[in-house]
Amino acid sequence: MIISRTPFRISFFGGGTDYPVWYQEHEGAVLATTINKYCYLSVRYLPPFFDYKSRIVWSKIELVKDVAEIQHPSAKATLEFLEINRGIALHHDADLPARSGLGSSSTFTVGLLHSLYGLKGMLASKQQLALDAITIEQKILNESVGCQDQIMAAHGGFNRINFQGENQFHLTPIILPQERLNALQDHLLLFYTGLVRTASDIAKEQIEKTKDKTAELKTMYQMVGEAIRLLTGNADLVQFGKLIGESWKLKRSLTGKISNAAIDESYDAALKAGAIGGKILGAGGGGFLLLFAKPEMHSGIKEALKHLLHVPFRFENLGSQLIYREADGVGAA
Repeated sequence: MIISRTPFRISFFGGGTDYPVWYQEHEGAVLATTINKYCYLSVRYLPPFFDYKSRIVWSKIELVKDVAEIQHPSAKATLEFLEINRGIALHHDADLPARSGLGSSSTFTVGLLHSLYGLKGMLASKQQLALDAITIEQKILNESVGCQDQIMAAHGGFNRINFQGENQFHLTPIILPQERLNALQDHLLLFYTGLVRTASDIAKEQIEKTKDKTAELKTMYQMVGEAIRLLTGNADLVQFGKLIGESWKLKRSLTGKISNAAIDESYDAALKAGAIGGKILGAGGGGFLLLFAKPEMHSGIKEALKHLLHVPFRFENLGSQLIYREADGVGAA
């Protein structure tokens, strides 16, 4: 048996510039971090004693006789991509809900790739995990997704990622003094709106409008560099929070699906309670609301948003890991 643990991510700046339709003509960049909330996947070869060949457990329990019968899109595509022909028992568990703006679908794909490579007795690099996940999601599943989620899930850490050309990316860790890093984390709040959506559906409209939003996307790209300068210099962290708010205004202008009345109401309530800036994570439309506020204002903001679920978190820097590997479970597929 193999068990993988793969982190979810929070994206601060640059989302939208990581779509191939943008960075194949312009430079793209994001500033993002992984957090200590994880997707866990266990896989093992299933003995041939049942009237089904494979068991796939997620929000459904699938008992199938062939990979082609699997309903979970990423599970089916990943098993086919790695040419796993033997019966599989796959179990998914996660700290946070799916379709919530934290890169959950890519986190699943990266974690499953990592687990299955391990099951085959192969050690996959973080680079390979990221590129394979991008291939599966963009080329095989034809999903309207960017590239930051797969890279962040595989590598982990607090990073700037630059995109250019055909799936070429360069990852640069953001190194801050521990006191500065702690201060940044202490200014952040995460709330779950309870609204779920399919990121690919929202992103499809954004991608279609990319050519009409060149000015906005170029500004969002430039904000990545500005944010890093604020963090690595001596600027008051409040300026970083204000920049998040400015970025959210730009992002909202990309399509009408990114925000809605419920999100706007919660965001406005947070600002009135003392938040400096914030944004809906991921493609928008629901999921998690990230807020930036001075620590002394947090209790008031939590009270103002008591209809939402507050989720404490910290940054993590390990990326996808194999946390359990039973030798007898490893063999050739």
